[in-house]
Amino acid sequence: MKKRTWMSWSSGKDSAWTLLQLQRDPKIELCGLLTTVNETHGRVAMHAVRQSLLEIQAERAGLPLIQVNIPSPCSNEKYQEAMGAAMERAKKEGIQAVAFGDLYLEDIREYREKNLEPTGIEPLFPLWLKNTRDLAKTMIEGGLKATLTCVAPRQCPIEFVGRAFDADLLRDLPESVDPCGENGEFHTFVSAGPMFREPIPIQVGEHVERDGFHFADILPAGESA
Repeated sequence: MKKRTWMSWSSGKDSAWTLLQLQRDPKIELCGLLTTVNETHGRVAMHAVRQSLLEIQAERAGLPLIQVNIPSPCSNEKYQEAMGAAMERAKKEGIQAVAFGDLYLEDIREYREKNLEPTGIEPLFPLWLKNTRDLAKTMIEGGLKATLTCVAPRQCPIEFVGRAFDADLLRDLPESVDPCGENGEFHTFVSAGPMFREPIPIQVGEHVERDGFHFADILPAGESA
């Protein structure tokens, strides 16, 4: 019996590469992409990716989108309530596991494990403890195409927002910045790769500063802001 699994989906590269590992695992039955969306702005939480692009990603992956709407700002209590409802739905649909794209942050992993433990749903971490420089190179060489949607200026220079996640970017990143942005230095949007049926044509829109972060607005190609 295959393990019925949801992928915790951020719209970024680590989620996308994790999805690919699950697609290639004969013991896994992928059943959906689980994403938190800021209901005020209609964008993926933290990555600030438009909901319309999120929906295209799910279509390209051939999976249903399980959208968890959260307010902005969102307290931990409200977040827990929203995710608790999602896990109740998961159990009703026979979901046995939720997979995450975490790489090495122990506190994040422990948080996920603690929250899933009462549900009986298993947390999976297919990329756990992968060397992030090697992993970043593997993603790029494997055909993943991503764009930096957000940077934290205290950790990563703002001129990197809107750039492609490619070999040139890895070369230019300061030594203090993790190549996969695992410490929150930057976030990405994936527009192509072997996890998708076909690429998503995009364009990079305006750059804005909000709440101490710098964002590049990613749009479907040909669409105006």
